[in-house]
Amino acid sequence: MPRSAMVPNDSDFLPLFAAKTASKAKAVAPQPAMSSREFLQSVRQFNAFGTATQEATVEGIPYLINEFWTAGQRQAHSIHEVSYRACFKPQLPEFFISRLTVSGEGVLDPFMGRGTTPVQAALMGRRPMGNDINPLSLLFTRPRMGPPPLAAVVRRLNDVTWDTAHEVRDDLLAFYHPLTLQRLCALREWLIREAPLGNTTPDPATDWLRMVAINRLTGHSPGFFSVYTLPPNQATSIANQIKINQKREQVPPIRDIAAIIIKKTRQLLGDGVPSTHLPAILGTGPSSSMAHVPDKSAALVITSPPFLDIVHYAQDNWLRCWFAGIDAAAVEIAMHRTEAAWEAMVRSTLAELARVVRPNGHVAFEVGEVRGGTVRLEQAVWRAAESLPFDRLGVMINQQAFTKTANCWGVDNNAKGTNTNRIVLLRRW
Repeated sequence: MPRSAMVPNDSDFLPLFAAKTASKAKAVAPQPAMSSREFLQSVRQFNAFGTATQEATVEGIPYLINEFWTAGQRQAHSIHEVSYRACFKPQLPEFFISRLTVSGEGVLDPFMGRGTTPVQAALMGRRPMGNDINPLSLLFTRPRMGPPPLAAVVRRLNDVTWDTAHEVRDDLLAFYHPLTLQRLCALREWLIREAPLGNTTPDPATDWLRMVAINRLTGHSPGFFSVYTLPPNQATSIANQIKINQKREQVPPIRDIAAIIIKKTRQLLGDGVPSTHLPAILGTGPSSSMAHVPDKSAALVITSPPFLDIVHYAQDNWLRCWFAGIDAAAVEIAMHRTEAAWEAMVRSTLAELARVVRPNGHVAFEVGEVRGGTVRLEQAVWRAAESLPFDRLGVMINQQAFTKTANCWGVDNNAKGTNTNRIVLLRRW
């Protein structure tokens, strides 16, 4: 069932740390939102990185091709530094939010994942709106809507009953030292008791503590609870981790869980000064039925759905779901093997977006190259929008070079996965 995290009044405001926008640029005077025509003209004239926008028409679809935002790592506000599989950079939503919305307007992501779009919307003074079928997404996003001060997090860490764990999963010793695992299980039980999943308004410091702990479960440095493993935004299987340990001749060391949480909290809040935004509207449910999102409440949608069956979200997040008390097998994450099935899912999502996007609002629907570049998902989105109340404006392609993170997956340019952001632009009429 869809679940609303908060249904606010427009007169209410919440604080958020927002010293910088995604690009860490100096503040500029607010500008009125662009019309569709003005936006497309600005994209055609874009030359911020020294190259001119190229235009092409393929199978009746107009394309605009350039580097529209930087591919550099760690150029975003520090509060975005929460790892999650297959997430886009904050520079992508920043590009559209800054041009197509004004302060206070709603910005929605129906597949919010780690919450990049709603978090960036909050940083820029818009109303954050989000949805995801996986409850884990809400646990990543909600705490960053109004982060608690570090002192409050420390106080809650002192309340944890670290030496009491009724159940310790010995099979996880491939990842953790026995003492670390005992304390991790104690923390898990304490969090489930103090902030159960059904509580939509948990204590902010407890909610934050859980978010950071989930983010630190496994990784490749002493900043994580586990022994060395890769990549940091998912958990490999226990059998694979045993092989990693044998190959590297490594034994899980003792980790100070509380110290790691405090260090990560400092890092996440490192760029922050207080700002304000309208209260977030966040929920859990299918993208085709977002009951918690009011009619015509979004001025802009920025989203990226699962790309066919390329990424196995439930499998990748098995350890995170266990820690949070989520039954990963019960989360009905879409895994479409055929383009036709995927297109049908996109159409049902767009039909729901026709309800929640206001007239003259916009949708930026991001997809990528998959299956060696042979499948062009933007064409499927283009077809899915036909006969719905949207003007199809074109497709933006943001060209980029792969970075260290992508290389961890063994991905080569244009060989596997995605090498470009492909954004289908729609206007609600």
